[in-house]
Formats: sequence, C-alpha cells, structure tokens
Amino acid sequence: MDHSSPALRAVAAARSSPAALAAALLFASATACAPGSGSGGTDADGGTTELTVLAASSLTDVSARLATRYERTHPGTSVRLSFAGSQELVSQVRQGLPADVVVTADAATMDAVAEDTETPAVIAGNELAVAVAPGNPENVRGLRDLGRDGLKVVLAAPEVPVGRYSERVLDGAGVTVTPVSREPSTRAVLGKVRLGEADAGLVYRTDVMSAGDAVSAVDLPEGRDAAVSYPAAALSGSRHPAAAAEFVRWLRSQPAQRLLRDAGFTRP
Repeated sequence: MDHSSPALRAVAAARSSPAALAAALLFASATACAPGSGSGGTDADGGTTELTVLAASSLTDVSARLATRYERTHPGTSVRLSFAGSQELVSQVRQGLPADVVVTADAATMDAVAEDTETPAVIAGNELAVAVAPGNPENVRGLRDLGRDGLKVVLAAPEVPVGRYSERVLDGAGVTVTPVSREPSTRAVLGKVRLGEADAGLVYRTDVMSAGDAVSAVDLPEGRDAAVSYPAAALSGSRHPAAAAEFVRWLRSQPAQRLLRDAGFTRP
C-alpha cells in the first residue's frame, strides 16, 4: 500500500532547500484544494476520508503497520504518512502544510505547535541505545566509551529530540563527547553508522531494531533515564477534525499499542 502522495513527496524532496520547500508547500496546498485530488476527506460521492499524518522519523517503520491496521478497522478512511525530524514537523505545521495529525518525539516539540493542535496524548515511549558496526569492532560497552580518543561518534543536533535526550544522558554520566557530525534526525545518525562514517551513534533502541543485521546495539541502562515520549495531536486546521481525533484516540488502543510494543516502543 502506497502511503505517500505527490504533494508529500514533493515536500520531502525539497526539505534541503528553503526555496524549494516553499514551492512544494504551495504545490501541496494547491493539490489539497483541487477538485478530485483525493487529498482530503469524504467527497461529494461519499468517497474515502483521507488523513495526513506528520510523524517523527523514528516512527517510520511501525507507522506503516499502524496505518494498515487502522484502515482495516475503519472502512472509508485512508492514512497518508509523511516523516521528518520533529523540528522539521514544527516548521511544516507552522507553514500550513495540509495535514490532520502530528506525532513528535518529545513534549517540548509538541509544545512548540500548541497553538495549532488540539490537546495531545502520549502514545508511546522509547529508550536510547548506541548503534555500532556489526559485531561491535570498537568494543563499545557503554556511554563512557563514547568519550574515548579516536572513536568517531555521531550525535543528533541539540534541536532534535534525540539530540536533547543524548545530551541529557551524557551530562548525567559526566561524559564529554566531541562528535564528528551533528545530524538532523535519529535516522540520519543511524545512517552514518551503517555507512561506516562513524564508529558509534546515539539513537533510539527501536532504530537499531529496525536496522536488523546492518548494525549492532549497545544497550544503555542510562538510556532509560531520558524519559522519551511520543505525543500525538489532531491539528486544529484539519479538514476532518472528528476523524483526526479518532485516529489519535485509536493510537492508545490495545491493537495499536500491541504493534508499538512489537516494534520495541515502551508504554506511554
């Protein structure tokens, strides 16, 4: 099932360029309003209600399964997914990208769009882990090893939720890390390790699980102190406010929670 649309693909491809992003947003708005475009809700013929969900990149893998399950149990509703770092989601909401629901990777980011959302609900939690090359050739055993001379470590930028969580646990452990790069999302950190451009990176435990044999994980007892949470909220500008609110409510239901647990997310 294709959970993307031309408008959302245009926005995703344009994120690296402010000018291109602005153009893509205009395209998204135009297609959202175009008759017969299929980008919003029940049409005059009683067609499908289409919900657009903006979600943090760490939810990429599980969200497709959540969308499929929701569509199966809610006939007449389809779910379109668009992923980005949480700080990018804030920009998209503020710039008026047509959407119905937003899910971020921390409460602070959700607070930044409080004027544009209904009351959020936390749908899941997560933990931090260190992603390393398969087999852990650098013998990384914990946070303190990330401060070793010569070890190439990549972290997320402090503007990103996983970057803030990483700084919190590193500061708590008294570990100073000089990263070789600061990345815009947890998936970008994971990508650096997978490509061999870094020896280790702090990511969410679910990211390492999703990578399979491409990386190994070093679990962190301290990672549980980061209190990672995923709030979801219906957007005030949604064309389908009742359907958006129902989707957020469903994310806390037993079927949705079971899928999240199976993907490694913790309870809200």
